[in-house]
Amino acid sequence: MYENILYETSDRIATITLNRPDKLNAYTTQMGDEVVDAFARVRADDEVRVAILTGAGRGFCAGVDLEHLKAHQAGGNALAGSPKLGEEDFLKKLPLDLLEFEKPVIAAINGHAIGVGVTMVLPCDVRIASAGAKIGITFAKLGILPGLGSTHLLPRLIGQAKALELVLTARVFRAEEAAEIGLVNKVVPAEELMQAARDMALQMAEIAPEVLAHAKRAIHFGAGATMREAMENERAQSVELRGATRK
Repeated sequence: MYENILYETSDRIATITLNRPDKLNAYTTQMGDEVVDAFARVRADDEVRVAILTGAGRGFCAGVDLEHLKAHQAGGNALAGSPKLGEEDFLKKLPLDLLEFEKPVIAAINGHAIGVGVTMVLPCDVRIASAGAKIGITFAKLGILPGLGSTHLLPRLIGQAKALELVLTARVFRAEEAAEIGLVNKVVPAEELMQAARDMALQMAEIAPEVLAHAKRAIHFGAGATMREAMENERAQSVELRGATRK
């Protein structure tokens, strides 16, 4: 069904794997379309409670495919039938969809994550990285700006000063530093990454889906609200939750 990703489910967990390992899973609009479709499948499947996003091979995502980027900058279309780079749903809609996604999403960063390889994991709920993985928000070197809502999400995860540093220097750093600044939740040995992600996903999958959905909604609301607003929303969400669990 897919050419650029893999999709599989087991134990109430869906795993979406970027699958262009010979290109270090470099991003194309066709890959973006397939990821969007895969998350739509996760949303529609009542048997799936948690999703894991990861990559095949040595890297998670080495950024945008440069040949693809050059073709679009030149006014061409790198892949027949694919949308113009920057106009696809992956960039325009998926970050918002993931923030409102009722099911938890774990990013298992199995190797180098550069450019869009970083911004695509920011809307995920949890990020786990393999030890030594190189990470870089390198858009400035390509003469473009970071997208996928990263200018909103990144300062909230790591603070404005650190976000400015990483974007303006476009430097590449290791997963261990990413954990220190809060960009990823934790770092594990590469050979333990997928098991760590699945173990966490299994813990989440044991919790009622309605609880997961309302908990996510409350946290996202509370992050941008006053204390009073957050407490009022907690009460409202709790009432909704009780109503949902009685059905």
